[in-house]
Amino acid sequence: MNSSTNAPKEQLVYADILFYGCWAGMAFMLIAYFLYVLNILPPYVSMDMVIQYWSHSAHDYLEATKIPTGWKWFVLIGKGDFLNLLGIAMLAALTILGFVYLGWAYIQKKDIKFAIISCIEVLVLVLAASGIVGGGAH
Repeated sequence: MNSSTNAPKEQLVYADILFYGCWAGMAFMLIAYFLYVLNILPPYVSMDMVIQYWSHSAHDYLEATKIPTGWKWFVLIGKGDFLNLLGIAMLAALTILGFVYLGWAYIQKKDIKFAIISCIEVLVLVLAASGIVGGGAH
């Protein structure tokens, strides 16, 4: 941590969670990419099929490949073309993890207002990520 800043400790830890988590997520996605490209983990959808449906709508592509939508993609995590989605999900979860830490830190400091805001933020982000209240994008 940089001692030349006047930022509170919990904000610095939050920044570290994002910084190191982003690097870890990027490293994971790079490894997943090489596992896919080197065919160590074969893809769920062959490259021929990707090329065949490249100019079609997403709906047609999903129907032809029978790719599950929403969080159901997780069942295909062992396939080379889906493993990188885990890295993306890890990156998206960093903000939630950071707010969990902030909520806990504010509770320990007895800063109830910020603790409540942090906890509400976690609930909103988890609810949004769940797809329960989505507009049909998943």
